[in-house]
Amino acid sequence: MNLIPHRPTPEADRKPMPWRHRLARGGVLIAIAVLLALAAVLPEREARGDAPGDQVPRFMSVKQSPANVRRGPSSEHEILWVYRHPRLPVEVIAEHQDWRRIRDWEGDEGWVYQALLTSRRSVIVVGQPATLRSGPELTAPAVAIAEPGVVADLVACAGGWCEIDADGHDGWVDRAAIWGVYPDEVVGE
Repeated sequence: MNLIPHRPTPEADRKPMPWRHRLARGGVLIAIAVLLALAAVLPEREARGDAPGDQVPRFMSVKQSPANVRRGPSSEHEILWVYRHPRLPVEVIAEHQDWRRIRDWEGDEGWVYQALLTSRRSVIVVGQPATLRSGPELTAPAVAIAEPGVVADLVACAGGWCEIDADGHDGWVDRAAIWGVYPDEVVGE
C-alpha cells in the first residue's frame, strides 16, 4: 500500500472568506467569550452574597489575608492597615462599585475590595470571656469558655442567644458577648 502525502492547496486556489463572514465569526466568538466570563463571575458573586444592591448595613467576614483596608474606594488610595487573619467579622456600611466601606469590632472604618470579603458569617468575642453552653439558656451545661478576641463561625441566632463554632467547640453564647450580629437579627432559621 502506497501512502500519498497530503499537500496543501496552493494559495492561488484558495478563495478568501468574505469580510461579512469574518466579522460574523469574530462577533460570535466574542459573544461566547463574554457569556462564559459572565457565567463564571455571576455565580461567584451570588455565592458570596455580595451583589450590588444588597442590604446596607450588613455583616460579612474577611475572606483571605492579607486584606488591605484603604482610605478610599480604589487601589490608588493609601493603605490604612492590613487584616492578617481571615474570618474576622466586619460590617459593610457603604458601597462604591466593587469596593465596600467596612467597620470592624473596634469601630475603625475603611474601604476593602469586595473580593476580599465573604458572606460566610463569623463573630468575635468581645469584653469578658464568654461561656459556650450546650443550649440557649443559662442553666444549660458549659461546653467551653471563649476568651475575648476569639473568632468563631456563626451558626444560628434566636432571642438573646447565638450558636457559634469556635475551632470545633460548638455551643450557645449570650448575644451580648459577641460582635458580628445585630441585636434582633435571626440567623439560621
